[in-house]
Amino acid sequence: MGRKADAKSQRTGTDTRAEVQRVALELFSKYGYEATSMQRIADEVGIKKPSLYYHFAGKEEIVRSLLTGRSDEARELGDWVRAQPASPELVREAVTTWIDSFSIEKLRGIRFMNANPVLVRTFAADAGADVGEALGAMAQVLLPVGMSPQRRILARMAFLSIRTAVEAADDMTVDDADIIAAARASALALINAAFADTESEIAPESRRTQR
Repeated sequence: MGRKADAKSQRTGTDTRAEVQRVALELFSKYGYEATSMQRIADEVGIKKPSLYYHFAGKEEIVRSLLTGRSDEARELGDWVRAQPASPELVREAVTTWIDSFSIEKLRGIRFMNANPVLVRTFAADAGADVGEALGAMAQVLLPVGMSPQRRILARMAFLSIRTAVEAADDMTVDDADIIAAARASALALINAAFADTESEIAPESRRTQR
């Protein structure tokens, strides 16, 4: 009991916010968004309710912060991609980097989004945190000029393989590590199919325009 109390007292504001996000997402996934109260989140985190409101104005702000954090990660990856020489290998590296960035908490986030699509779309629009839009912008930079629509769709599907894997495993008892591994294998297969029998160097339209 003493050690637990000490650990809580030593948490920084950033640590507390991260713990609130983690606990809230776990509770939302387990009991549902509507059934989870701020009091319950505070109790699970081990802080007073007023302290919770110091960090977040309500459940809506917690969800927005989660969406914004993931959207920022996608944009940061996109910024890194723009600074690299274009090539099919860069597409593979970008896709696998995105998939490998998923943790247990982030997989919970996908499950929450799948279970609450309208709610998530509303909050994402309010916060300007559209992960799909950020990934789409990255794909636009990565994919070559003249790539056929079918191949372009295959490549863009690779970025969505983690969400597809979560949905496919919904009624199965599997480890999250298996879900991530399956998503990675699927993404690489899609990228290989998108660039099969092509030797042309990638020259994304957006980069040509900038030059």
